[in-house]
Amino acid sequence: MAKLLNRSEVTEASTWNLNDLFTSKEAWEKELQAVQEDAAKLLRFQGRLGDGSHVLLELLEEQGSLQERIGKAASYANLRQSEDSTNPENLMVSARAGDVLSGIASSLSFIHSEILSLPDGTMESYLEEEEGLADYKRFLGLLLQNKAHRLSPETESVLASLGEVFGSPYRIYQRGKLSDMTFDEVVDGEGNPAPVSFSQYENSHEISPDTELRRASFASFGRTLHKYRNIIAEAYATEVKKQVVMSRLRGYESVTEMLLQPQQVTTGMYSNILDIIQQELAPHMRKLAALKKRELGLEELYFCDLKAPLDPDFNPEVTYEEACSTIEKALAVMGPEYSEIVQHAFQDRWVDYAENIGKSTGAFCSTTYGMHSYILISWANNMRGAFTLAHEVGHAGHLMLGARYQKIVNSRPSTYFIEAPSTLNELILADYLLAQSEDPRMRRWVILQLLNTYYHNFVTHLLEGELQRRVYSLAEKDVPITAQKLSELKGEILSSFWGDELVLDEAAKLTWMRQPHYYMGLYPYTYAAGLTASTAVAQSIRKEGQPAIDRWLTVLKAGGSLSPLDLMKQAGVDMSDPQPIREAVAYVGSLVDELVSLYE
Repeated sequence: MAKLLNRSEVTEASTWNLNDLFTSKEAWEKELQAVQEDAAKLLRFQGRLGDGSHVLLELLEEQGSLQERIGKAASYANLRQSEDSTNPENLMVSARAGDVLSGIASSLSFIHSEILSLPDGTMESYLEEEEGLADYKRFLGLLLQNKAHRLSPETESVLASLGEVFGSPYRIYQRGKLSDMTFDEVVDGEGNPAPVSFSQYENSHEISPDTELRRASFASFGRTLHKYRNIIAEAYATEVKKQVVMSRLRGYESVTEMLLQPQQVTTGMYSNILDIIQQELAPHMRKLAALKKRELGLEELYFCDLKAPLDPDFNPEVTYEEACSTIEKALAVMGPEYSEIVQHAFQDRWVDYAENIGKSTGAFCSTTYGMHSYILISWANNMRGAFTLAHEVGHAGHLMLGARYQKIVNSRPSTYFIEAPSTLNELILADYLLAQSEDPRMRRWVILQLLNTYYHNFVTHLLEGELQRRVYSLAEKDVPITAQKLSELKGEILSSFWGDELVLDEAAKLTWMRQPHYYMGLYPYTYAAGLTASTAVAQSIRKEGQPAIDRWLTVLKAGGSLSPLDLMKQAGVDMSDPQPIREAVAYVGSLVDELVSLYE
């Protein structure tokens, strides 16, 4: 098994081309300085927003242009760090960007404060008399909803200047995980040495048919996580305390209410996702676990066995190029404009699929307004990677279309909706693969890939969301959040969901250390919300064909110009009703039942 390479050793073709953002670090530095200078020019509007609607419009237009440039500068710094966090220069670039952008945010915090300080009725009259403000109506309306929780202008300025400090828990987590953690090499079932890293474990070993490799690598993984459990717990506890303190300072009834407000989601909608899926999906997933245990001939099923392939002899390797070709063909149903984005993503090095030391784990899509997307993934030559790539391309297609048809203030939707376009691409890919063959074994294999999508979003991320819910509840009661407490909570959640089908070892309880989503507000549960919506949309596409696709493209182009509920309703899904959640869970159950029948 090949050793993990340094960034300098991977092929250029397998890396993204950041020259599309800036041709050099020097060009980036020059733009960062220019952004600072142009941000200072906006200070001429301070104290003048009451002078008339034309002044507000001029400010918002200039601010939008500045935000577009800030986005590019921030993206360059973040992507540099993501590709290799062991490179000191990348860390310097990231720190430099953080300092500069925090300073800009502090100096421009007056904008929101002054808008909220305008006398009652002023904004309504501004919107009536200035036609150009129509594009900002939704943004201004959402801002005004925040009025009761806004602090004094001086306090808001101080808080904005602390942006880099407030982001430190996440950076500490990432630095420890990507730069400092090392794992013991293990031996596979044939006696060959196998290196272990975050990416190698999660992209390869965890889904290996080799039980000895799977379990040995998880044990290695767990040993290292255990060594770092206290420092990572402290980082997460600091993130939690930060959010709790801010919710109290701003006068929210709870931290959950504060974190849900920007998502434009009620606590009922949030609870429905967590409660219904956990309760109604668990029996289906336990049935799948029992099938896996039986078919793999395992006396006991451990957490590290949950992603083992059910048909080890039918698990063809998939090269990156083959995956790109398959995804392009599958997504052709989305029409020429969308397909062009997909093709450019694969042809023009928007994707960084190399596997190297210091690279961020998992996968993500970074989209900056006015620029094309960048996708990070570590390629491991398997179909799970193809589904992940289709997922990230879904983010790219969505956010690039939103930016193409909307102003920057309306380009990005609520995070409650953000995972619907990405997960829909996975469902479209599965349908395409199923249509290619009548072979029962092939159908069985594709259903397994599809179930991996539901496992990832309806189990992994959903149970992360449940952990968040419990942690914030304890933190609001001033219960200390420690490594021991986090492992206890994770163990209780896993045990409740999987029941007697799973042997729960200590390493499984440390999985709260694996995901960065805990540092991104109430983000984990939104994967399940998005997949619930995309399951309903996929069903509409199967029934209606082109009309359903056309509706979906209209939704994508709407960006963030509508609330997440309205976006989903436009696509034909009412997420204020628990029924779509129950129907999505039932669909997963039908897949499990079909899979069981195919093995009989």
